[in-house]
Amino acid sequence: MSENQKQVRTLQGRVVSNKMDKTVTVLVERQVQHGLLGKIIRRSTKLHAQDDLGANEGDVVRIAECRPLSKTKHHRVVEIVTRANV
Repeated sequence: MSENQKQVRTLQGRVVSNKMDKTVTVLVERQVQHGLLGKIIRRSTKLHAQDDLGANEGDVVRIAECRPLSKTKHHRVVEIVTRANV
């Protein structure tokens, strides 16, 4: 990797809302270990992402960090991994 290329952090999640104009809400789930009990628990985060590809609800998408596009939008949809069964 050369000097002027940055490592872009990508995440994968499910689209839970596409009601906004060119914006989707993506639910990203991860599994973490409970600090005291040691049990594996599921944590989730909802992120807003710029959508130029036309993702629908239920689609699994890959998102990448980018510059702030609005107050709450700091990611963009890179690719649609799987389409939802409609």
